[in-house]
Amino acid sequence: MTDSTFIYVTYIRTTPRELWRALTTPEFMSQYWLGATAEAEWRKGGAWKLVFPDGRVADSGEIVDFEPERLLVIKWRNEWSEELKAEGWSMCTMELEPTGEAVKLTVSHTMERENAKFIGAVGGGWPKILSNLKSLLETGQVVLAPKVT
Repeated sequence: MTDSTFIYVTYIRTTPRELWRALTTPEFMSQYWLGATAEAEWRKGGAWKLVFPDGRVADSGEIVDFEPERLLVIKWRNEWSEELKAEGWSMCTMELEPTGEAVKLTVSHTMERENAKFIGAVGGGWPKILSNLKSLLETGQVVLAPKVT
């Protein structure tokens, strides 16, 4: 069986500490994650969920690996779409690597399912979220504001 995988690599002019803080602080996340935010026990084995601005749970899961300023791995399942939820669990890995005055951030999102629609969906979302993250850390402003519904 072939996995479905989405990989995104970006370089952000920041420090590993500041990038880690951005990835794990709900107040910071809500600025670049298009209004959504994470509620989590920030530790290995901790519960994790992504919540829409209106309080609905978008995604849920568990933190599989947690190495501050280096690695965050989340077992992740969609909760708001029955079709995507039925596909099951995915694995999201965020790796931070200092590179001169920047940090290389690699996000890989994988599902043990060929042609997973969920991976297609995150493939559309991650570039927006990570562009916002990069812009916010480098300029103090996001590129894309949350949609008001």
